[in-house]
Amino acid sequence: MDAKTMIDRVIEVKYVAGTFGSVKKPSQFLCLLLKLLQIAPDRDIVQKYIESDYKYLRALGCFYLRLVGKPSDVYLTLEPIYNDYRKVKVRTPDGKVIRSFMDEVIDELLIKDIYLEVVLPKIPKRFILEETEGLPLRVSILESELQFEEVEEQQEQERGGKGFEAIQDSFSVISDKPKKKQKLGTGGQNPQKEPAPESDEYWINLRKKLGLAPPKEK
Repeated sequence: MDAKTMIDRVIEVKYVAGTFGSVKKPSQFLCLLLKLLQIAPDRDIVQKYIESDYKYLRALGCFYLRLVGKPSDVYLTLEPIYNDYRKVKVRTPDGKVIRSFMDEVIDELLIKDIYLEVVLPKIPKRFILEETEGLPLRVSILESELQFEEVEEQQEQERGGKGFEAIQDSFSVISDKPKKKQKLGTGGQNPQKEPAPESDEYWINLRKKLGLAPPKEK
């Protein structure tokens, strides 16, 4: 079996796992990983594994690269898979099969020294490689979404500012219009639609409210 014919065996894999159970039985995934270590395929073939749409073949390629790859190559190749949110099954050392996600598997491989009871080579922290080897900064897809939200927020603020100015202008137009004088006197009413204080009707109604007799006619 070589690296190419191994693909037929990977299709049978149902979960990512190391050893499990009380007797530490090796999983099919781990057996294929050990076979890859024996074959030592070319880097291009490993990349094909990682770029595969079949999630367990991708996980196998990532696990292998984490074991043998250079730290900078590991970061640059595995970090883009943080964007892969597909569900995967993981069999824990106690034998339980749990649901996980591809990005969680990648995170475990990058930040841990032991994963599924497999000892991983130690790699420097990312910021150290950025300072010593010029590793480019990691760009997350969330950054573009945050920038888009910032642009939207800025546009809303601009629209809000223009809206406020438009409201102010409308008020100024209203204030500039000449006001009609209310006709007061007999039969006239003030803006509250009450009889005008200068009218006789106003005083008659007020006296009624106070329980007083109407004013005497002159």
